[in-house]
Amino acid sequence: MTVRRVGEAGLLLEAADPAALYRRLLAERATGALGEVAEIVPAARTVLLDGVADPGRVARLVAAWTVTAAALADGPLVELPVVYDGADLAEVAGHWGVSVARAVELHSGIEYRVAFCGFLPGFGYLTGLPEQLHVPRRATPRPAVPAGSVAVAGPYTGVYPRSSPGGWQLLGRTPAVLWDADRDPAALLAPGTRVRFVEVA
Repeated sequence: MTVRRVGEAGLLLEAADPAALYRRLLAERATGALGEVAEIVPAARTVLLDGVADPGRVARLVAAWTVTAAALADGPLVELPVVYDGADLAEVAGHWGVSVARAVELHSGIEYRVAFCGFLPGFGYLTGLPEQLHVPRRATPRPAVPAGSVAVAGPYTGVYPRSSPGGWQLLGRTPAVLWDADRDPAALLAPGTRVRFVEVA
């Protein structure tokens, strides 16, 4: 693990498994082992700690950790109903070398985990796709992807929380509300959450 100071009260941690590190940090903060830490923010390859009361001590502490995902508790499970009728479903099935029906089985047969959030409020980057199912982004992004669109790109699956431009491959759609400012918490998916997609007609 690489630990870098960021300003007076921040640490940027680079790790082989940032999602597992994030979960370990949450657990350690809950016990008080980290002291005061205002925010813990995971990303694709890093975790940012901000508002750290004693950055030097925390840096030494985490640098000595060996973090393995298997040793950490599972997050909550969210099941999302999906109508698999996306505009790119047949193309993705072709990329995977399977029928459309088999592509739906493959995608819905995986338990995903939210590694980090970004792009839009409520948009979770879900890991779990095996390497042979990774697909490239579209060569030309769409100017508007409908809210609730379930899509894949590279190693990730995601759900668009609202209509926006996007270049991911569309597999289907869910009626689930990913972001609701009047809900607590507003985001349906948070880092560490497990996700399963359930095919519906």
